[in-house]
Amino acid sequence: MSYSVGQVAGFAGVTVRTLHHYDDIGLLAPSERSQAGHRRYSDADLDRLQRILFYRELGFPLDEVATLLDDPAADPRAQLRRQHELLTARIERLQKMAAAVEQAMEARRMGIDLTPEERFEVFGDKDPERYAEEAEQRWGGTEAYAESQRRAARYTKDDWKRMQAEVNAWGERYDALMTVGEPPTGEAAMDMAEEHRRHISTWFYDCPYETHVGLGEMYVSDERFKAFYDSMRAGLAEHLREAITANAARHAG
Repeated sequence: MSYSVGQVAGFAGVTVRTLHHYDDIGLLAPSERSQAGHRRYSDADLDRLQRILFYRELGFPLDEVATLLDDPAADPRAQLRRQHELLTARIERLQKMAAAVEQAMEARRMGIDLTPEERFEVFGDKDPERYAEEAEQRWGGTEAYAESQRRAARYTKDDWKRMQAEVNAWGERYDALMTVGEPPTGEAAMDMAEEHRRHISTWFYDCPYETHVGLGEMYVSDERFKAFYDSMRAGLAEHLREAITANAARHAG
């Protein structure tokens, strides 16, 4: 049984031109020729082609493939070990590249593909993506961060506007609460802290009281968060932190 070059190309998933090239360089010379001079491949030729394609899939250059197939002194195991090391290193690089692409996709989804004008309209100077890289570094390995990313990926421009309106309204009411002298341990202040916790749970990730207390500490220790809350009213960051702590204690009791 012998096969034409077209048949072999179909079997192996290569081009006729590739088979001609392998013949020209002596890598795979067909065992027979037809009376018209056309190449005819035997079963043994197909076995050799299969091995050639195996080595090529592993990344071996053609001259090394020829050595492995034809040099009795060649050590295929040593060659394969070397190629395995190269492939492993390549896989690691590709995995890192894939992770970087995924992060870039998440960053874009966090922006909801808003135009610069829309982003300014929705967030002003409080755009959450400004701190996206740092947030990924701080919390990227946590389930809370992953859940926040999943939820944010689904939000539309209107969702972001509604969320921002809630924040603004909450800030105005907290300002009014402080104006009348409500202490952080007062019922009204603790209720505002509870509303703040539920806002996080609703829009971003489940925020138990212990986590909320940790966030309250960060609102004071991190100057950027402190500036955000103090922009609503001077001293609001520290007042909120104490209200969060009091609210957590209330619910623990």
